[in-house]
Amino acid sequence: MAGLVLTDASPLIGLARVDGLPWLQALFGSVWWPAQVRAEVLTGQGLPGESVIALAESAGWLRLTESAPTLPELPDLDEGEAACIRVALAHREREAGPAIPALLLMDERAGRQIALEHGLRVAGTAAVIGMAKSRGIIVSARDVFSRLHATDFRIAPDVIATVLRRVGEL
Repeated sequence: MAGLVLTDASPLIGLARVDGLPWLQALFGSVWWPAQVRAEVLTGQGLPGESVIALAESAGWLRLTESAPTLPELPDLDEGEAACIRVALAHREREAGPAIPALLLMDERAGRQIALEHGLRVAGTAAVIGMAKSRGIIVSARDVFSRLHATDFRIAPDVIATVLRRVGEL
């Protein structure tokens, strides 16, 4: 378990499309998001999943972080990904010692790579689905991946196969 779980937009959007937002609360308790991610997701345009994400925030388990630091500069990332990484790095500095490191929920390859280069822990939407299956929150990861694939949300087939193998469904 992580001491601080931060989410970027993509896992929220993907999980919202398969009614999986409650899994985040069941797995982690509270999940945090920077204002930059909130602005990407809650646009007021009625995008798929937007209303259920807003409900998660109003329920109080999806929580807004304090302002994200402006450093380090991360010019290759969008503002949401960069803010998540900056908040996680600031958390690590504040919690120096035996504290459990932050966990970033992030799907985009560039953001994940930069987070890993900074020594941060990262999991994506597929990993969350695998965790939900492992903890008995869902019956079938394969069924969730099928439902997710029926939307325009994409996860690489090799990533899906890895998760299905880990949870005994392949």
